[in-house]
Amino acid sequence: MESYTTLKELLAKRRSIFPKDYTGGDIAPEHLVEILRSGSLTPQHKKTMPHDLRLFTGEEKDAMGVTLAEIYKATTPPEQFLEKKYLDISSKWSRSSAVVVLVVRYSGLVPRWEEMAAVAMGVQNMHLLCTSLGLGCYWGTPGLKDRLTAHLSLSENQECLGFFFIGTLNY
Repeated sequence: MESYTTLKELLAKRRSIFPKDYTGGDIAPEHLVEILRSGSLTPQHKKTMPHDLRLFTGEEKDAMGVTLAEIYKATTPPEQFLEKKYLDISSKWSRSSAVVVLVVRYSGLVPRWEEMAAVAMGVQNMHLLCTSLGLGCYWGTPGLKDRLTAHLSLSENQECLGFFFIGTLNY
């Protein structure tokens, strides 16, 4: 019964907390490993293991934020370009302690939506674990994710489903 109560409390507490509220503090490496591991612990029809979760921390994380901001700048018509949005893109990445790039690997053995659902369930697992650790997190799905195929070396059977931002909090 204790597990039921704990899970029920976590479900009630879970919410998206955005990078503007993160302190930028470090997260213990063993916690990051467990967060990633929890993202792969999902039901999957035919055990296709569609999760390709890519962890970005430190300079690599900050560089990815700058890359995304530059992609936005290069692909947005001048009349639609917003300086605030440009600055916000890299700021989300730099304020986060870690970012998981969420990639699904389609096997062709089951409908695509089943493998997408397995990755989405993994995000819920990561969200619950972050909540239990007192970390902020949220899943962002900006359109820019679709422009990262080459940068992430994605194959034809892979798709970026967004970014899972994780950060330490003041409270």
